[in-house]
Amino acid sequence: MSDQSSPLRSAPVRSAPVRSAVVLGGSLAGLLAARALVGFADRVTVVERDVLPDVPEPRRNLPQARHVHVLWSGGARAVEELVPGVGELLLSAGAHRLAVTTDMVALAPQGWFRRWPESHHVFLCGRDLLDATVRAQVLDDDRIKLVEHAEVLGLEGTDTAVTGVRLRGADGSRRTLHADLVVDATGRASRAPHWLRELGLPEPTRRVVDSGLAYASRIYRAPEAARPGFPLVNVQADPRAGGPGRAGVLSPIEDGCWAVSLSGTRGSELPTEGAEFTRYAREQLRHPVIAELLAGAEPLTDVSITRTTSNRRHYYERMPAWPENFAVLGDALAAYNPIYGHGMSVAAQSALALRDVIAHQGWGTPGLSRRIQKAVARPVAAAWDLATSQDVFYPGATDKGPTLRDRLLAAYVGRLMRTATGNGRIARRVTDVTSLERGAEVLLTPGVLLATAIGPLKPPLSGPPLRPEEWKAAE
Repeated sequence: MSDQSSPLRSAPVRSAPVRSAVVLGGSLAGLLAARALVGFADRVTVVERDVLPDVPEPRRNLPQARHVHVLWSGGARAVEELVPGVGELLLSAGAHRLAVTTDMVALAPQGWFRRWPESHHVFLCGRDLLDATVRAQVLDDDRIKLVEHAEVLGLEGTDTAVTGVRLRGADGSRRTLHADLVVDATGRASRAPHWLRELGLPEPTRRVVDSGLAYASRIYRAPEAARPGFPLVNVQADPRAGGPGRAGVLSPIEDGCWAVSLSGTRGSELPTEGAEFTRYAREQLRHPVIAELLAGAEPLTDVSITRTTSNRRHYYERMPAWPENFAVLGDALAAYNPIYGHGMSVAAQSALALRDVIAHQGWGTPGLSRRIQKAVARPVAAAWDLATSQDVFYPGATDKGPTLRDRLLAAYVGRLMRTATGNGRIARRVTDVTSLERGAEVLLTPGVLLATAIGPLKPPLSGPPLRPEEWKAAE
C-alpha cells in the first residue's frame, strides 16, 4: 500500500478548539479576573473603554483613586496567589505593610482601640501605584490582550447562553467579539441588568443602602521624621449618635507622603479648599488628632471630592435563570461605602473564587456560570454585612429604615466592638473578619459570645494611643 492511500496519513489533523474569554473592564477587578482565567483559556481579552497609563498616574473614570485605599490581608493574599511577587514589588515601590492593629490608631464609636500585637496586616499606597503594579504583571502575559477605547454595547447570545460581546471602537466601528466566557468587571457603571434584560431575562433583585457619604481628600508631604513606620490613623463616625456621621483617615503612602480623606454623610458640608480641610478635621471629627498631625505636614494637592459612595448590591446568584458563559464580579456585582476599605479585597477574593470554581468544575461544564456567581457572592456577603450593618442607621440610607435584624445585629456588634477595645482576644476575632481572613461566624462562637457578655477587661483609653516619638515626629 502506498503512502498516499494510507488512511493514517490522509486523515485531516484536527486541532483542539481555541478557548477564549473576554473580561469587560481593565481596572483591578478586571485585571485579576483575567489573570485567574489564563490557566484555562488560550486567549483572554480585556476590553477597556479608556486608555490605561503605562506608569502610576491618574486615569479617567476612576475619581475615587484620589482617596485613601486599603488592601486588607485577606485581599492581599488573594492578589499574591494570582500574581505572585506583587507584594514585594509594591513594597519596593514605596508601599507600606502595616500590622493590624499594632500599627493603627483607631477611634471606633465605642472608643479607642489599643494597639494589640499583630493579627493581620494591610497594604497602603496610592491607588495609581497599586493598579500600575498589578497591571504591568498581568499584561506581561502573552495570553492576555488589552483592547482599549472600546465601548461595550451589549451581550451576544440568548437567555440560555452568552456567546460574546458587541463593541464600538473610538472611530465608531462596530464588531462582535466571540468568547466562551464573558466576565463583567465594569464597576459601578455596569449595565449588566440592561444587557440581561435585552436577552429576555428578568431584572435581578437589588438593594441600596446610601448613607449620603461624600469624600474630600488631599495628599500631604509627611514630616521627614514621621515617614518611616508611621501608623494609620482612623477617626470613625458614630452612625447611632444622631445627625451626620463625620470621619477621617490618615494613611502613609509612597514617596514620604500621607493620603488624608475626610468624609461626611448626608447633611455634612465637606471642605473644598485647604484651610477648610484642616478646620473640618479639627472641629467636625470626634477627635482632632488628624488635624494636629497635619500641622507639621506640607499640602501637595488640591482637595478632591467624590460623592458616589452608596452600598449597592445585585443579587445575581438568586436569579431563577442564569445564562451560561457569563459572570459578574467586582463593583459591577456589589459596591460598598469606601470608608470600610473592602472593595479591592473583595474583588481579589472574587477573582480567586472564579479560578477555583473553574478548576474544580472544569471549563465549559454545564451550570458553571451559576456556580461562579454563587461562589463570588460569598466574599461579597461578608463585606456587605460589615458595611450595611452600620450605614443603615444614617437618616435616609434606606426607604424603610433599619429592620429588626439590623437593630439586633447592630446591638450585638456594638457590644462586641466595645469589648474589643479592652480585650485583645476579641480584638483579634474582630480583625479576623474585618481583614476578610475569616467569615463572620467566628464572632458567634460560645467563647466570643461569653466574652462579649462580660465586656472589656481593660478600662477605656482616654486619648489616641500615639507613642511619644510619633507625636514628636509629626511636629
